[in-house]
Amino acid sequence: MTDLFDKHKPIAERFERMMAMGVNAVGITNDKLLSPTRALIQGRETILAGTNNYMGITFEKGVIEAGKKALDEFGTGTTGSRIANGSYAMHKQLEAELATFLGRKHCIVFTTGYQANLGMISGLAGPRDTVYLDADSHSSIYDGCTLSGAKLVRFRHNDAADLDKRLSRSEDNEGGKLVVLEGIYSMLGDRAPLRDFVALKEKHKFQLLVDEAHSFGVLGPHGRGLADEAGLEAEADFVVGTFSKSIGSIGGFGAGDHPLFETLRYAMRPYMFTASSSPATIATSIAAVKTLAREPERRDALRRNSERLFNGFRNLGFEMGCEEVSPVIAVKCKDEPSTIMMWNALLNAGVYVNIALPPGTPNRLCLLRCSVSAAHSDAEIDKVIEVFAKVVAGR
Repeated sequence: MTDLFDKHKPIAERFERMMAMGVNAVGITNDKLLSPTRALIQGRETILAGTNNYMGITFEKGVIEAGKKALDEFGTGTTGSRIANGSYAMHKQLEAELATFLGRKHCIVFTTGYQANLGMISGLAGPRDTVYLDADSHSSIYDGCTLSGAKLVRFRHNDAADLDKRLSRSEDNEGGKLVVLEGIYSMLGDRAPLRDFVALKEKHKFQLLVDEAHSFGVLGPHGRGLADEAGLEAEADFVVGTFSKSIGSIGGFGAGDHPLFETLRYAMRPYMFTASSSPATIATSIAAVKTLAREPERRDALRRNSERLFNGFRNLGFEMGCEEVSPVIAVKCKDEPSTIMMWNALLNAGVYVNIALPPGTPNRLCLLRCSVSAAHSDAEIDKVIEVFAKVVAGR
């Protein structure tokens, strides 16, 4: 008999090698959260520089109070899907708040951000259609394509000319065409050159979905993401996002203006057959979206902090993940063993960042990945730079 776990032995061996060099770099335990930017890890107060808590909203008093109130009034869970059990009024309120924030006519809320991509892509595309996606797309985008049954065509990362060629080769294909981009790519922090891709829409007659997971709340004059920043929201037919970054909660959304958009609720299996978000989760998300709309200065603080960390790393001579400043700031490393060793040394010095290794990275890169928060103080940013100087630059 073939043991089903035989195929996972290389993973187990790789994990053992990592543990021999220190602690579990891909499963660290926060013993206690002290603030949006600090935690106790292994008994040591640690600066959190890898949490994606972009707006620093997780300890906002009003947001926490909204969650407590929802627990008292609506209980702990919905115990089923919205299709089977019906929606709570709060679900519809959150969808309305998000639609207003995004400037869209329609919005559907999902239980997770991963599920939002699964649902939206599989709902929009079917076996007769073709999905064109950036080669560096998030796993949830790839899995949404698989679930859809659509033909999948990859194009080179951020390369509109390559997409143009691939669209031209498939002009005679039946069915619709969906192009999927990301606002900020989660590993390297670079943006999609949206204007270059939009220029192809009239020629090839496709519909465009932009995953704003890491750019929602972050980019643009209204904080709506890359399409907002580029002034091209009307050209983005659909947007997808998550609550686990700027909103500081759990969940996701899909939004658009198509007159038949609401029919997706009855076509998306990930939406139809998953229990809806808990009342506390929905309530905190509503409060967070209102806070983002009310306090644009959080975006200004995030931009300043991102520039401070990026420039600090650049001055140390690091090879950066990209040349654009965003809250995702990645430092390229030589190989996996040295990356793991440096990650452990950073943690021991009181700085937590993400370790990013193949196959979860583009081009098999090994990265020390930081994500900046609006809540980081100048002193915290400078401490991160100081520790990187000692551990990574060897100064």
